[in-house]
Amino acid sequence: MTQPVRVLFWVQHLLGIGHLSRAATLARAMTADGMEVLVASGGEPSPVTDIGAAKLAQLPSARAVDIYFKVLHDENDAQIDDAWREQRMAATLDIYRGFKPDVLITELFPFGRRQFRFEMGPLLEAARADNVKIAASVRDILVAPVKPERMTEMLERARTWYDQVFVHGDPNLVPFDRTFPHLAELSDRVAYTGYVVDERIGPDGPDGQDEILVSAGGGAVAEPLLRAAIAAMPETAARDMKWRFLVGHNLPDTVFQEMQAAASGNVVVERARRDFPDLLRRCRLSISQGGYNTVLETLAAGARAVIAPYAGGLETEQTLRAEALAAKGALQVVPEDDLSPARLGAAIDRALASPPSSAAGVDIGGAAKTSALVKALAGKR
Repeated sequence: MTQPVRVLFWVQHLLGIGHLSRAATLARAMTADGMEVLVASGGEPSPVTDIGAAKLAQLPSARAVDIYFKVLHDENDAQIDDAWREQRMAATLDIYRGFKPDVLITELFPFGRRQFRFEMGPLLEAARADNVKIAASVRDILVAPVKPERMTEMLERARTWYDQVFVHGDPNLVPFDRTFPHLAELSDRVAYTGYVVDERIGPDGPDGQDEILVSAGGGAVAEPLLRAAIAAMPETAARDMKWRFLVGHNLPDTVFQEMQAAASGNVVVERARRDFPDLLRRCRLSISQGGYNTVLETLAAGARAVIAPYAGGLETEQTLRAEALAAKGALQVVPEDDLSPARLGAAIDRALASPPSSAAGVDIGGAAKTSALVKALAGKR
């Protein structure tokens, strides 16, 4: 009997949960395709992330404490140091050796997560020595590095270690070379997969039906949008509709409790839920930041949408994608630096008066295609 392909999927989220959520969707697709998948997660545990039949190995966790991702803290809220790095590297290698994968996938690295090269170097060396196939899983848009030479480093690492690069996007919307200018030098191993979307449909229910759904991913940088939406609500055409605020688990409890205490009769404030895609399918309008998963799930659900892309620190990714989709008429955009209740309220009214969104001809079959590419890659071992 043929043994199933074994996939070790390394992922590190630092601020939001988008990277882990996309990895979870891919892990579910691969296990549904008969593969054995172990997700090695280096970020804080997420109560809303579902990896399905895949297995989870929780590494010593790290998180960012500033919007530039320069300062990282461990699970005890202490700044990471060399001793922590040694512990983390050893834990990663123990997971690798115990699982014995056929394919190693690293999420974002080498196109990001440079702070973890202390760990990635030994892991990639071990995989190459064992003739394990190595792939990178990367979203459609990179954040521009402060130093241009970092792009050259990305290229060199990709060419040295990686057999394939899965770009989870559609070049007809945003080509990868818009933010990675060295794509031509890596074209022999790059495969566009289409966007990765959680398309599972759960049981029907009343929650979300004809509601205004306000969300902001993990919630770490959500407060400005949540407060703007609360302030805009009375001035919009949706003032008498039911509003549901889904507050990510990374927003402080004090802010969450304050919002709950201030909620009026037609407002529900609760923590983020696993059935978010189902709520999107039933809502009248989605108001959110522009994270990869949220935006693509909103389009797949056919929900009207207002996006206020997060643009803190060096972030440009959410803005670029949202503007590309707005140009197709798929959604309304309010720039974060102009996120006033008046501007947000006007965008809400425009969206309510518009037809429902659609995927606008964008390829959203990324989960299934990635799974097929991983199987093909394993067959070349």
